Amino acid sequence: MAKRKSAGGTPATVALTGAGIDFVLREYTHDPRAESYGLEAAEALGVDPARVFKTLMATVDGALTVGIVPVSGQLDLKALARAVGGSKAAMADVSAAERATGYVAGGISPIGQKRAHPTVLDESALEHATIFVSGGRRGLDLEIAPADLVSVSSAVVAPIGRH
Repeated sequence: MAKRKSAGGTPATVALTGAGIDFVLREYTHDPRAESYGLEAAEALGVDPARVFKTLMATVDGALTVGIVPVSGQLDLKALARAVGGSKAAMADVSAAERATGYVAGGISPIGQKRAHPTVLDESALEHATIFVSGGRRGLDLEIAPADLVSVSSAVVAPIGRH
Protein backbone atom coordinates (compact mmCIF):
# COMPACT_ATOMS: atom_id res chain seq x y z
CA MET A 1 0.00 0.00 0.00
CA ALA A 2 1.30 3.43 -0.85
CA LYS A 3 1.33 6.21 1.68
CA ARG A 4 -0.50 9.30 0.52
CA LYS A 5 -0.71 12.70 2.10
CA SER A 6 -3.60 15.00 1.46
CA ALA A 7 -3.19 18.73 1.21
CA GLY A 8 -3.72 19.96 4.74
CA GLY A 9 -4.67 16.49 5.93
CA THR A 10 -6.82 15.54 8.87
CA PRO A 11 -5.61 14.62 12.35
CA ALA A 12 -5.98 10.97 11.27
CA THR A 13 -3.77 11.30 8.18
CA VAL A 14 -1.23 13.39 10.11
CA ALA A 15 -1.07 10.74 12.87
CA LEU A 16 -0.61 7.89 10.36
CA THR A 17 2.04 9.75 8.40
CA GLY A 18 3.87 10.66 11.61
CA ALA A 19 3.80 7.02 12.73
CA GLY A 20 5.11 5.83 9.35
CA ILE A 21 2.05 3.68 8.73
CA ASP A 22 0.97 2.89 5.18
CA PHE A 23 -2.56 3.88 4.21
CA VAL A 24 -4.51 4.88 1.13
CA LEU A 25 -6.86 7.85 1.08
CA ARG A 26 -10.17 7.00 -0.55
CA GLU A 27 -12.38 10.02 -1.23
CA TYR A 28 -15.95 10.00 -2.47
CA THR A 29 -18.77 12.49 -2.82
CA HIS A 30 -20.80 12.42 0.38
CA ASP A 31 -24.58 12.83 0.17
CA PRO A 32 -25.83 14.49 3.39
CA ARG A 33 -29.19 12.77 2.83
CA ALA A 34 -27.64 9.29 3.07
CA GLU A 35 -29.35 7.13 5.69
CA SER A 36 -26.14 5.26 6.54
CA TYR A 37 -22.84 7.02 5.99
CA GLY A 38 -20.98 3.72 6.22
CA LEU A 39 -23.08 1.92 3.64
CA GLU A 40 -22.85 5.02 1.45
CA ALA A 41 -19.05 4.79 1.67
CA ALA A 42 -19.04 1.08 0.78
CA GLU A 43 -21.20 1.69 -2.27
CA ALA A 44 -19.30 4.79 -3.40
CA LEU A 45 -15.94 3.04 -3.02
CA GLY A 46 -17.18 -0.21 -4.58
CA VAL A 47 -16.13 -2.40 -1.66
CA ASP A 48 -17.84 -5.09 0.40
CA PRO A 49 -19.60 -3.47 3.41
CA ALA A 50 -17.93 -6.12 5.61
CA ARG A 51 -14.61 -4.29 4.94
CA VAL A 52 -15.94 -0.82 5.81
CA PHE A 53 -15.92 -0.10 9.53
CA LYS A 54 -17.75 2.56 11.49
CA THR A 55 -16.33 4.28 14.54
CA LEU A 56 -18.86 4.50 17.35
CA MET A 57 -18.44 6.24 20.69
CA ALA A 58 -19.96 4.67 23.77
CA THR A 59 -19.58 5.14 27.48
CA VAL A 60 -18.43 2.14 29.49
CA ASP A 61 -18.94 2.65 33.20
CA GLY A 62 -18.99 6.39 32.45
CA ALA A 63 -15.77 6.51 30.38
CA LEU A 64 -15.83 7.26 26.65
CA THR A 65 -14.82 4.19 24.67
CA VAL A 66 -14.38 3.63 20.93
CA GLY A 67 -16.01 0.65 19.20
CA ILE A 68 -15.08 -0.11 15.58
CA VAL A 69 -17.47 -2.48 13.79
CA PRO A 70 -18.47 -3.28 10.20
CA VAL A 71 -21.07 -0.91 8.73
CA SER A 72 -23.10 -3.98 7.79
CA GLY A 73 -23.64 -4.82 11.47
CA GLN A 74 -24.20 -3.29 14.87
CA LEU A 75 -22.18 -2.67 18.01
CA ASP A 76 -22.89 -5.11 20.84
CA LEU A 77 -22.67 -2.83 23.87
CA LYS A 78 -22.39 -5.68 26.39
CA ALA A 79 -19.51 -7.19 24.42
CA LEU A 80 -17.81 -3.79 24.24
CA ALA A 81 -18.05 -3.39 28.01
CA ARG A 82 -16.61 -6.90 28.53
CA ALA A 83 -13.75 -6.19 26.11
CA VAL A 84 -12.52 -3.27 28.24
CA GLY A 85 -13.24 -4.88 31.61
CA GLY A 86 -16.37 -2.86 32.27
CA SER A 87 -19.89 -3.78 33.23
CA LYS A 88 -22.28 -1.26 31.67
CA ALA A 89 -22.18 0.43 28.28
CA ALA A 90 -24.41 2.89 26.46
CA MET A 91 -24.05 4.91 23.29
CA ALA A 92 -22.37 8.26 23.96
CA ASP A 93 -24.11 11.56 23.42
CA VAL A 94 -23.23 12.85 19.93
CA SER A 95 -22.04 16.24 21.16
CA ALA A 96 -19.84 14.60 23.81
CA ALA A 97 -18.34 12.32 21.15
CA GLU A 98 -17.64 15.26 18.86
CA ARG A 99 -16.01 17.30 21.65
CA ALA A 100 -13.87 14.40 22.83
CA THR A 101 -12.66 13.34 19.39
CA GLY A 102 -12.45 16.64 17.52
CA TYR A 103 -14.41 15.11 14.65
CA VAL A 104 -17.98 15.58 13.40
CA ALA A 105 -20.41 12.66 13.76
CA GLY A 106 -20.41 10.64 10.56
CA GLY A 107 -16.72 11.47 10.14
CA ILE A 108 -15.26 10.32 13.46
CA SER A 109 -12.02 8.51 12.84
CA PRO A 110 -10.57 6.04 15.33
CA ILE A 111 -7.18 7.65 14.60
CA GLY A 112 -5.96 11.09 15.65
CA GLN A 113 -8.64 11.86 18.21
CA LYS A 114 -8.09 14.84 20.53
CA ARG A 115 -7.72 12.50 23.50
CA ALA A 116 -6.90 8.80 23.61
CA HIS A 117 -9.83 6.57 24.54
CA PRO A 118 -9.99 2.82 25.13
CA THR A 119 -10.54 1.37 21.67
CA VAL A 120 -11.89 -2.00 20.57
CA LEU A 121 -11.83 -3.32 17.00
CA ASP A 122 -14.26 -6.08 16.03
CA GLU A 123 -12.40 -9.32 15.40
CA SER A 124 -13.95 -9.64 11.93
CA ALA A 125 -11.46 -6.98 10.74
CA LEU A 126 -8.71 -9.60 10.91
CA GLU A 127 -10.41 -11.55 8.10
CA HIS A 128 -9.29 -8.86 5.62
CA ALA A 129 -5.89 -7.70 4.38
CA THR A 130 -7.14 -4.11 4.55
CA ILE A 131 -10.21 -2.39 5.94
CA PHE A 132 -11.71 1.06 5.56
CA VAL A 133 -12.28 3.52 8.41
CA SER A 134 -13.20 7.19 8.45
CA GLY A 135 -10.37 9.52 7.57
CA GLY A 136 -11.72 12.29 9.75
CA ARG A 137 -14.44 13.81 7.63
CA ARG A 138 -17.49 12.68 5.73
CA GLY A 139 -16.50 11.54 2.26
CA LEU A 140 -12.99 10.46 3.23
CA ASP A 141 -12.02 6.92 4.20
CA LEU A 142 -8.64 5.40 4.94
CA GLU A 143 -7.71 1.97 3.67
CA ILE A 144 -5.42 0.43 6.26
CA ALA A 145 -4.22 -2.98 7.43
CA PRO A 146 -6.10 -4.06 10.57
CA ALA A 147 -2.83 -4.70 12.44
CA ASP A 148 -1.73 -1.13 11.68
CA LEU A 149 -5.03 0.24 12.95
CA VAL A 150 -4.60 -1.77 16.17
CA SER A 151 -1.06 -0.45 16.55
CA VAL A 152 -1.79 3.23 15.96
CA SER A 153 -4.97 3.29 18.07
CA SER A 154 -3.75 0.95 20.84
CA ALA A 155 -6.90 -1.07 20.21
CA VAL A 156 -7.79 -4.45 21.55
CA VAL A 157 -9.46 -6.93 19.23
CA ALA A 158 -12.64 -8.62 20.43
CA PRO A 159 -16.00 -9.89 19.14
CA ILE A 160 -18.01 -6.67 19.60
CA GLY A 161 -20.07 -6.68 16.41
CA ARG A 162 -23.43 -8.26 15.72
CA HIS A 163 -23.46 -9.29 12.09
